[in-house]
Amino acid sequence: MKITVMNRIRILTFVLMGVFPAICWSAQPEIRRDIHFPNLPGYKTLACDFHMHTVFSDGNVWPIVRVNETWRQGLNAIAIADHIEYQPHKSDIPIQYGRSYEVAENAARSHNMLLIRAAEITRDTPPGHFNAIFLNDVKPLVTPEFTDAIKAANEQGAFVFWNHQAWKGEEKGQWLDVHQMLFDKKWFQGMEVANGDEYFPTAHQWCLEKNLTMLGNTDIHEPDLRKESTSQDHRTMTLVFVKEATPAGIKEALLAKRTIVWFKDQLIGREELLRPFFDACIKVSKPNTRSKTSMYVEVRNNCHADICLEPTNLPPVPQPRLLVLPANSTALLRVPITDASKPGVVTCVARNFLIGPDKCLQVTLKVPNPPAPEKKKGK
Repeated sequence: MKITVMNRIRILTFVLMGVFPAICWSAQPEIRRDIHFPNLPGYKTLACDFHMHTVFSDGNVWPIVRVNETWRQGLNAIAIADHIEYQPHKSDIPIQYGRSYEVAENAARSHNMLLIRAAEITRDTPPGHFNAIFLNDVKPLVTPEFTDAIKAANEQGAFVFWNHQAWKGEEKGQWLDVHQMLFDKKWFQGMEVANGDEYFPTAHQWCLEKNLTMLGNTDIHEPDLRKESTSQDHRTMTLVFVKEATPAGIKEALLAKRTIVWFKDQLIGREELLRPFFDACIKVSKPNTRSKTSMYVEVRNNCHADICLEPTNLPPVPQPRLLVLPANSTALLRVPITDASKPGVVTCVARNFLIGPDKCLQVTLKVPNPPAPEKKKGK
């Protein structure tokens, strides 16, 4: 059979149609597991980690690894804050201040991650370690005097926060004259209330008393092998409520103190922010059924963290009554009725919403009234 030019084109097209998809789809895509926390009216919620390390100081990973692992776990923004003064790998990797940002920049762009230039000012404790983020250049911070380094960061418009205040104990984590001087000059604006697996109640209290921004970060040095963030297993992070999802938007939100720290099973923040956040997380539906003594209602937890509630106005029971609403799920509750003429109300203590050291958020679950039964039309 004579093969014409047209037949040859058809055969080649058929072959390419079979081969080309195999070429395109031979590699497995990278997978991201998103973190779901509700937005607040007028703001978008971003999951952030502003304190981590790479081989350019005392970390054990290349900067791109930090981008890959945080993207995979659902974060939106990160800052690689390699130490300025502490460089244990300098025999193998020459000291290059700010180089970790430059190496990670393209990877962050391709993964749609917000990357913030940062550094850790690492002096003896006291006065302690401080992170400077939103830097233009790390080199001006390389100076013998601690306060000169903090000043140089502020001259660049950086946001500066005090890291792991009591990591060497409360005695060395005291508020000293040098901290008061920095505070009076507004040269640091926040504190880590959680760092990795540690919570610092003194730092939490100081943030409330001195109106400082609360942050929670990993301070991670080793690789993070988590494939996703779950309520039971996630990195310590800061939830930032931004007007726009940009570095400038994050900076504005940090200065305005619109943050909540997600630490282990705790959500830590100011009451004026945690309360609307709780209300955005919880949706109580109208009763499915209602009798004279009780009703069944569905309660939806719309956030990525389990929520632990202790009802305070229900009939007493021998043991403390705890109600756990798993993350991103709906629970069916039986609510006793004490007054059939009023909507159902359950007052609770949100045990893992921390508005101060050892102080939990008081909340109310209001059950909407069911629709009134339709009146039958007369014949």
